[in-house]
Amino acid sequence: MSELYNKIAALCAEKGITVTELCRQCKISRASLSDLKVGRKKNLSTKNLSKIADYLNVPIEFLLNMEQKETPVLTRRDERDIAKRLDMILGDLGDAEASLMFDGEPIDDETRELLRISLQNQLEISKRIAKQKFKIKKYRK
Repeated sequence: MSELYNKIAALCAEKGITVTELCRQCKISRASLSDLKVGRKKNLSTKNLSKIADYLNVPIEFLLNMEQKETPVLTRRDERDIAKRLDMILGDLGDAEASLMFDGEPIDDETRELLRISLQNQLEISKRIAKQKFKIKKYRK
């Protein structure tokens, strides 16, 4: 039996439906899954995989056993670096009150907080990308 078929059958069992019912709901021929089961086919078309994944509420990558890349975890030191950089950026923006204007009007506190959150998210994302990109090769998976 195919590993893909086993995974689909297990998900159907969790949902309390049969594989035949899945085929009927997704408008897929039962023969295509039977071929997968006995080994005549190694995989399904992307269209059929997409229908099955949508119906079972799982990503296609899960059905295909593709490993999702782990995003690097930020350490306390990374978080401190981000906080310092964020304070430095916001300090530069806050030096001159006239510099923080939108359409000729000063930015209110709510917009300033949203700007801070947005900058923090961007700094975290860039730090994670840098950690992934510049990781020493012997430590990569």
